[in-house]
Amino acid sequence: MQEIHNIIGGKMVASKSGRTSPVYNPATGEQSGVLGLSSAAEVGDAVAAAKAALPEWANLPPLRRARLMFRFKELLDKNAAEVARHISAEHGKTHDDALGEVSRGVEVVEFACGIPHLLKGSFSRNVGPSVDSYSDRQPLGVVAGITPFNFPAMVPMWMYPVAIACGNTFILKPSERDPSAPMFVHELFREAGFPDGVLNVVHGDKEAVDALLTHPDVKAVSFVGSTPIAEYVYATGTSHGKRVQALGGAKNHMVVLPDADLDQAADALMGAGYGSAGERCMAISVAVPVGEETADRLIERLAPRVQALKIGPSTDPQADMGPLITRQHMEKVRGYIDRGVEEGADLVVDGRDLSLQGYEEGYFVGGTLFDRVTTDMTIYKEEIFGPVLSVSRAADYDAAVDMINKHEYGNGTAIFTRDGDAARDFADSIEVGMVGVNVPIPVPVAYHSFGGWKRSLFGDHSIYGPEGVHFYTRLKTITSRWPTGIRSGAEFTFPSMN
Repeated sequence: MQEIHNIIGGKMVASKSGRTSPVYNPATGEQSGVLGLSSAAEVGDAVAAAKAALPEWANLPPLRRARLMFRFKELLDKNAAEVARHISAEHGKTHDDALGEVSRGVEVVEFACGIPHLLKGSFSRNVGPSVDSYSDRQPLGVVAGITPFNFPAMVPMWMYPVAIACGNTFILKPSERDPSAPMFVHELFREAGFPDGVLNVVHGDKEAVDALLTHPDVKAVSFVGSTPIAEYVYATGTSHGKRVQALGGAKNHMVVLPDADLDQAADALMGAGYGSAGERCMAISVAVPVGEETADRLIERLAPRVQALKIGPSTDPQADMGPLITRQHMEKVRGYIDRGVEEGADLVVDGRDLSLQGYEEGYFVGGTLFDRVTTDMTIYKEEIFGPVLSVSRAADYDAAVDMINKHEYGNGTAIFTRDGDAARDFADSIEVGMVGVNVPIPVPVAYHSFGGWKRSLFGDHSIYGPEGVHFYTRLKTITSRWPTGIRSGAEFTFPSMN
């Protein structure tokens, strides 16, 4: 059985806390590894290693940091299939889905390769007599990232490549559910030639998280996970003087107008609702058809598609989706389906009793479809994080927009229509951070930034892209004047350029 250790200062270090957590293959239910859970002292060792590596790394010219990042990207491209294999083995998503995850992570590494340009400041000559002013963006120091199980390779790569390229050193606390992918990626990072201590990996639970949030030498924390934990991370980190970006939960709606291509909309809902077994913060979990006729026609198309979903282990190349991450989460998702039935929603397709021959102990839930879900129902209000799609009918366009804007989450949304006026109005008026027009999962490309609104994001900065560079750096402005031509004598009035 695989034993998974920390990486501190470039060395594998076994936790001595005496506490461990099992790692499972979700397709079979069998334990595949054991993970040591770090103590606060062991997190402190990682912080010390990052702090020791910081001066030399921060002073390295950005172009040289970029060259190492180019090498890292090259190794990721070469080993993408192996990274995907690690993802699938512990998360359960299909191999193609895992490859897509790797690809979107590598895009951020590629963005970070442009750091010499991204860190360029501005210069103004002669803002006053013989006075020049210029600005610079400088690294924060030791920073940390706490990442979720659903994207064990991609989300860490949304954080540390940008942070490290900016001149910071980094501590990654990945999910204890599927740690092997970030560990393998770290091997590639070291092979690329990055110095020891620039990127450290510590495994753990709440004790490790709290240690990062309260350690005085950690200057910033990035987090992706559920909203209650995001709120806790933000409140705790900021109360200890840290810069925090904490991305939380979602309940993403897709509005379908009567003029939409309904076959296209149905296909989009299938991929966006059931891909990765619904374990995506950008999954569409609520379809909002406008008008009864539109809703009836959409259900007619969705029901047979959901029934035909091929579900299996990641080793099955024909599988559309795999298992959920843990047995506990499987039971939680089934409980949501029970609750939907109890509260009066129409269960069109029931995925609760799925059983796969040879994988009876796996954590599988079949594709589930509800109709006539109302906004007071639990399955509408809460993030299920499973293969459950709810159809909530709206009487008209304004009712659909009002439904979305009243929800506590504001991560992603989409509209399917041929009407340019409606699409433009939707993009302008919807209170959601990421919007798709005939695009069901509007995850921004790496040179933009990812972030929701309302209770989907705590903090002032979105993740990666230009926002990521700003989060991991601080602005310094220098105003200078040299002695030539300066008259002597003290000046007691407030400095101005007059």
